[in-house]
Amino acid sequence: MTVSYVPAHESAPAPAPVDAARWPDVVRPPRASALRTAVAERIIGRALARLPLRIRHGDGQRPAYGVPRQAGALPTLTLHDPEAFYRRIGADGLIGFGESYMAGEWDSDDLVGALTVLAAHVDDLVPAPLRRLRDAWVRRRPEQQRNTPEGSRENIQHHYDLSNELFTLFLDRSMSYSSAVFAAFPASPATFTAAQHRKIDRLLDLADVGPGTRVLEIGTGWGELAIRAAARGARVLTVTLSAEQRDLARERIASAGLGDRVTVELRDYRHVEGSFDAVVSVEMIEAVGAEYWSAYFAGLRRLLAPGGRVALQAITMPHERMLLTARTHTWISKYIFPGGLIPSREAIAHESAAAGLRTEADAGFGDHYAETLRLWREEFVRQADPVDALGFDRTFRRMWELYLAYSEAGFRSRYLDVRQLLLTADPVPRETR
Repeated sequence: MTVSYVPAHESAPAPAPVDAARWPDVVRPPRASALRTAVAERIIGRALARLPLRIRHGDGQRPAYGVPRQAGALPTLTLHDPEAFYRRIGADGLIGFGESYMAGEWDSDDLVGALTVLAAHVDDLVPAPLRRLRDAWVRRRPEQQRNTPEGSRENIQHHYDLSNELFTLFLDRSMSYSSAVFAAFPASPATFTAAQHRKIDRLLDLADVGPGTRVLEIGTGWGELAIRAAARGARVLTVTLSAEQRDLARERIASAGLGDRVTVELRDYRHVEGSFDAVVSVEMIEAVGAEYWSAYFAGLRRLLAPGGRVALQAITMPHERMLLTARTHTWISKYIFPGGLIPSREAIAHESAAAGLRTEADAGFGDHYAETLRLWREEFVRQADPVDALGFDRTFRRMWELYLAYSEAGFRSRYLDVRQLLLTADPVPRETR
């Protein structure tokens, strides 16, 4: 397919300047040789030319933001500053691609559509012979992002302690920050909370939570799962590393009249003691880090009472892609989830079995996450003024819009999936077989 270059017509005011103190790597393109920039433009330009996308050179004119594309038209990438766009990619790869968006150097009339195309063809963006040079091109993950007990606290606080008010602006009233399970598509805001409760209830059913069940939740969120477990008659210990989440979860649990059944603690999963009939963890394994997956699953096994059940919800990615990502400092790890890594199904199966856990059920529902992210993204964009009023600037809003759109594209392209798993204690430890 040939890329269609079209001129820019409608224009809007240039974006506000980037705060250099807050966004030092965004305020201006990095230093990069002319040769490296030219190579990036040649390689990426040719790759884009083969994809179902249009590339639009803005020539300094910024098109009116948010104008929807015509039905059936290809998603368009509008490059307001092509030289800066390719220089950033030449210097920093996909980190540069994301920083270029944060800087306002490119836009799209269908951000999710464009990113879905790129996600579906991620392995085609660099010619096969050049992929062997990947390690010389990409950055390694910073040592300070390792998920030691201290590092985990800092990594979690980077994202979840931004502001409870920020999350309140775009999450549904259940304050659930993980994939919902919808009864029908397309999803709508009116059904969002019911869909989040459906997700929670399926996990509680998997874990067989009922009156008198001793429940451990690893990763509190803002308390909705603990509330619903306690409403079933369970006694719940829920742990988090986010002080913001702990404080609001305690308020919400007390407001529900369940403070006597739920304990919320600021504690690392590695430091939890006790024996529990049910251990539940929702999209927390992505923050554990590959280096600590064995400790995570060993902890689940150690904390499980005889006959107990573990219910997990986890995002997954293909195994080979996971192995590459594990070694790479990405835009997501730099700006959104430091220390995070999405596991593969194979990694989960291997690490859980090594810890003495048997997989009894495993069901995927990635389409539901795509819809969840769409609802979050649309509401986040609608709440631009309140987000600004909280002290977050335009660069932050562009960063978060890209994060939500990038994640949605991952699920729409089937690059990512989300699964609910039931694990039980293996009666025969693996090492004795």
